[in-house]
Amino acid sequence: MIGASTLSGCAEGVLDPKGPIASGERQILFNSLGIMLAIVIPTILATLGVAFWFRHSNTRARYLPDFRYSGRLEMLVWSIPAMTVLLVGGVAWIGSHDLDPGKPIADTIKPVTIQVVSLDWKWLFIYPDQGIASVNQLTIPVGTPVSFELTSSGVMNSFFVPQLGGQIYTMAGMTTRLHLQADHPGTYRGLSAQFSGDGFADMRFNVEAVPADHFEQWVTATRNIGPVLDTQAYADLAKPSIAVAPFSYRKVAPNLFKSILGTRLQPDDQSRLSQAVEQRTQK
Repeated sequence: MIGASTLSGCAEGVLDPKGPIASGERQILFNSLGIMLAIVIPTILATLGVAFWFRHSNTRARYLPDFRYSGRLEMLVWSIPAMTVLLVGGVAWIGSHDLDPGKPIADTIKPVTIQVVSLDWKWLFIYPDQGIASVNQLTIPVGTPVSFELTSSGVMNSFFVPQLGGQIYTMAGMTTRLHLQADHPGTYRGLSAQFSGDGFADMRFNVEAVPADHFEQWVTATRNIGPVLDTQAYADLAKPSIAVAPFSYRKVAPNLFKSILGTRLQPDDQSRLSQAVEQRTQK
């Protein structure tokens, strides 16, 4: 009952995982906490015990002003912390390699590829296989691995969905990779974990994890509504804006993500940005 009350405030966070990656990360936290408590709790109890035993009123406590060195005591003092560091480091090292962001999730189901672009101050999600895109709204099928390719239009940012997995940076001119999966239907909070300017606080989005058939229905519906994301539309979208309401694009220009990746221009110069992206799209 006490444990449930303690963890009740952790809903929608890293301690309430909804996918295999987030569950593995929580297990690393719990394992590390348990190992550290194994030395912290005895140390606290020993400190209280020493203070109680050597209190002024205890005439049985021996005063040893000439005590200088004890090999056994030194061995005890240094061996326990050393073992703790080795255990915590081993757990973190092995666990972090198993949960490498670039490591695909082992599954027989073909992953859904989503290309992510962090903009000022919004998120663009491109579905290259489906030919659609969305802004500040991410929809994924439940029980299906999702392979993310991430970049930035300008300043460095950080993509983070606490209930599905760890954060990863987005940087202009390069691609980072992340693999996540949602095991349960629901709406999960996504956010930017890297300060990037005035609109940073509004760089939030919802992740809608839906059954596979609902995902296909959403793809079909999205293909019939909204504008086309071409070079001009991207140039307009890349302009700084705050608290952008979610919307979608029914069609995406071919190779747009690669064009954005290779474009090192700032979004404040609309004409140059549009020309650069269009040239790379045509290649």
